[in-house]
Amino acid sequence: MYFLFLSFTILMIRLFYLQIIEGEEYRRLSENNCIRLQSMDAPRGLVFDRNRNLLVDNSPSFDLSIVIRDAKPLEDTIGKLSKYMNTPKEELMNIVNSKKGLASYKPILLKSNIGRELLAAIEVHLFDLPGVIVEIKPQRYYIKNRSASHLLGYLGQISPDELKSGKYLSARQGDFIGKFGIEKSFQNYLSGKRGGRQVEVNAVGQVIRVLETVKAEPGHNIYLTVDYALQEKTESLLQGVAGAAVAMDPSTGQILALVSSPSFDQNNFITGISHEDWNSLITNPMRPMENKAIQGEYPPASTYKIVTAIAGLEERIVDQNTTYFCPGYYQFGNRVFGCWKKGGHGNVDIFKALAQSCDVYFYQVGEKLGVDRLAWYAKACGLGVPTGIDLDHEAEGLVPSSLWKKEKIGVPWQKGETLSIAIGQGYNLVTPLQMLSLTAAVANGGKLFRPVILQSMETVEGDIIKVPQQEQIGLIPVRKQTLDIVKRGLWEVVNTNGGTAWNAARVDGLNIAGKTGTAQVVSRKKEVGSGNRGKPENSFKSHAWFVSYAPADDPKIAVVVLVEHGEHGSSAAGPVAREMIKTFLGVAETEENNPVTKQLHQ
Repeated sequence: MYFLFLSFTILMIRLFYLQIIEGEEYRRLSENNCIRLQSMDAPRGLVFDRNRNLLVDNSPSFDLSIVIRDAKPLEDTIGKLSKYMNTPKEELMNIVNSKKGLASYKPILLKSNIGRELLAAIEVHLFDLPGVIVEIKPQRYYIKNRSASHLLGYLGQISPDELKSGKYLSARQGDFIGKFGIEKSFQNYLSGKRGGRQVEVNAVGQVIRVLETVKAEPGHNIYLTVDYALQEKTESLLQGVAGAAVAMDPSTGQILALVSSPSFDQNNFITGISHEDWNSLITNPMRPMENKAIQGEYPPASTYKIVTAIAGLEERIVDQNTTYFCPGYYQFGNRVFGCWKKGGHGNVDIFKALAQSCDVYFYQVGEKLGVDRLAWYAKACGLGVPTGIDLDHEAEGLVPSSLWKKEKIGVPWQKGETLSIAIGQGYNLVTPLQMLSLTAAVANGGKLFRPVILQSMETVEGDIIKVPQQEQIGLIPVRKQTLDIVKRGLWEVVNTNGGTAWNAARVDGLNIAGKTGTAQVVSRKKEVGSGNRGKPENSFKSHAWFVSYAPADDPKIAVVVLVEHGEHGSSAAGPVAREMIKTFLGVAETEENNPVTKQLHQ
């Protein structure tokens, strides 16, 4: 009896110690073993065009993960899983080992969007796969494959540096965030707020019941200013070439289309792009990952003559009655500067100079202006600085001046260099979007607007939370009389016989104004030099420009097209702009009324 009494006393003391003294601690350990918190990703906001056509959606993704604490023995579980996944065991172990710093009860993603067949196989054998879980998560889905890829952008896994930056609200390791395009620009609006649920699990980590749920809040829906019908048409027009085309409402600054060609498939980035696919993108000579509309910097060629004309008229160097004789060349010192038309244009006034793009006329205007006055007007026209569009990595371009050359190159400016600058060659560099901003300003009477791509932002319930206002960022320093002269010259480019875009951009019954440009890539001496041997012949061809707006008397749309190595703006870029304008304005044209067809028949 003494022995039994002593035994029960020791047992009671031990039970008292475990249940009363250490009760809270063991309760905590027990609940951590059977009750867990599971994170719930928020669906990203949807993206629509200006006409509420859905461009970017979310689709359910079945993600396969493993919880190390429950997956015992780990190597046996991974071995079985590798057979069902048809994936080497070493590859799965490498994924697990790379997450060693992660808490053992946190799921480690092995493969996202596993597909229905693998899902069925895993579910059937789930009892033999302790710690293996399949979660349903919202996954980004770009509906129009390869369309508007530079504008919409793509997602990628957050990096450690991005995580530490504090710019990404409530983001965690392993989350996918916007890396490019509007997905990045509006990341914190699109991402929503994470939810979670408290669940009870068994010994192998399988969910027995859900105790409590806090729903995730979807991100805000975004409506773009882009007209998808115009976007799609433009992409088809630029298919197979490297270049860019951008369209804007000149009265508001709203972007109607933004195309960079070639494009890429954003859906390839959703689950993490392979090394081979990424390498093929970044080594492609046509640079599909570059948004050429805002990042491509090119000599503006004859489209720059708009700036030279404005500067010459404003400085009273020329007026509408001033004429220069063009014999096909201009003698400056001991050097001869040629005109694109070898036979010359004869006597040329400002209207004919713009319409027929006479180099000799603008050589002489540029010579009298000087590079620094030209630079002042170019900057006042919005060149040489980013436009401020809500997209990352916008290039500045380059407006050269005598001071710039002295500081950057270390040699004085030569007067002969001004002649090249005056016709858009030399050191001049612009982006297609900068030229669009200038063209729209000419069309609307001189107002420079910040380009806008966001029309509105709404909650999932439809409440409007943001509507950006049009923002005027500058005013071209130009008199109405000067602007009227320049606009008439641009109208004659398209609508007078002899205008450089007469055959390429004219539409019966629709007044289109514009300016062609042919930007030299290399000089003849460089072209035949030994350093260029072995390069594709196409890489030596000039870039083709066309800037335009329509209708000329009441502009509704401004368009800029740049075709790399397209040679002539009139033949390569003009027809693209023409079709873009027709698409947006809803202009139907019979084959007989098509001026390009007429010319072919003649």
